[in-house]
Amino acid sequence: MRTERLVILAAAAILAASLVVAGWFGTRLLVARHDNALIASLAAGHDLATGADDPPALTFARLHFLSTRDRLDEAQPLANRLAAGPDRRIAVAALYDMANARLRLALDHLGSNRIDPAVPLVRLAKEGYRRALVLDPGFWDAKYNLDIAMRLVRDFPQLDIEGEEMPPEAAKKLWTDLPGIPQGLP
Repeated sequence: MRTERLVILAAAAILAASLVVAGWFGTRLLVARHDNALIASLAAGHDLATGADDPPALTFARLHFLSTRDRLDEAQPLANRLAAGPDRRIAVAALYDMANARLRLALDHLGSNRIDPAVPLVRLAKEGYRRALVLDPGFWDAKYNLDIAMRLVRDFPQLDIEGEEMPPEAAKKLWTDLPGIPQGLP
């Protein structure tokens, strides 16, 4: 009689634990479905606001939405948050996505012969590619795009003359910042 009672109590405890676990997994499934629906909505072109407590995948989807629409000032805080987050894969993707958006915008400027706004965008893109490569040194796409950006605007050491500053006109006569758009193979 006592054994039967223990078996019934053990079965009830297992059933209760199973219901709790099933409820937890069900809740997680509903949250994941909701987040996936929001990501799909962003991918379809509907602008949705995200918060600091949203999952990194949803924040990245919003970042990608903003960066593909050249709204880089709104996307930068999201990229900073993702880059500082614990998920390295999402951090690398965020840095790479922002760098690509900046390089794409710089190439648009160069295509219409607006060099002055293109130079800082290329420099920021190079910084983004470098930060992505620090987190993932084997990321070949970032290496390739960094190489393209390096060919667009070269990094030269700044000349430090004690007590004197070189006027910007003189610096431009020495070397141009933007040698030209690379064409063909190296």
